[in-house]
Amino acid sequence: MPYLMGGYPDPDASRACCAAAADSGADLIELGVPFSDPLADGPVIHAAAGEALAGGVTPDDVLSVCESVAAQVPVVLMVYANVVLQAGLSAYVQRAAAAGAAGMIVPDLPHDESGELREACDAQDVALVPLVAPNTAGCRLDAIGEDARGFVYAVSLTGTTGERSTLPPELATMVERVRAATTLPVAVGFGISTSEHASAVADLADGVIVGSRVVRAAGEGGSAAVGELVSELARALD
Repeated sequence: MPYLMGGYPDPDASRACCAAAADSGADLIELGVPFSDPLADGPVIHAAAGEALAGGVTPDDVLSVCESVAAQVPVVLMVYANVVLQAGLSAYVQRAAAAGAAGMIVPDLPHDESGELREACDAQDVALVPLVAPNTAGCRLDAIGEDARGFVYAVSLTGTTGERSTLPPELATMVERVRAATTLPVAVGFGISTSEHASAVADLADGVIVGSRVVRAAGEGGSAAVGELVSELARALD
């Protein structure tokens, strides 16, 4: 499940990168909506968001990118709460659904405050995918797992997104905890940057999310580089 920043390096290139990912083995695309204060994101994704915003990319531009690839592969939007609130919960979800989005991840929306948005998403058949962290308490993990839609996004480490040289040693234990709290698939993201990482995570979880490395490829080599990288990652999972 590659992550790509919507509208980066520019809207046309973004569409091409998504198409390349879909053609090269992506089972699902996580599509970021650029935001000025992306607290969950490390330097690569943060810089990509800044460049997209400086180029005039809007949330509707990202939905256009979503629409361009949604018929090929499911798209889950990674969008910060302020973008959704600014548009209005129901209005934003309706626009996302019309663009073909299969789901949404809102990383800065606490579970305790997600009920209204989850209802709006349910009404449009859009999955509101929750995140859990290594330090999520057991009772809270159970509540998140019960309310989850689509899959549960297991954040592999405490901190922001970004390429890492090694996987956290406690990852297997964390995935086991998440599996015990939900009947849905569990996908792992944050810090996964090589084929070896992806293969190791695939032995533990149902989904492998690669973000910063894919965004870096988009910036350095466009759709050709994204296609090559996604193919490499897909082969590692096979």
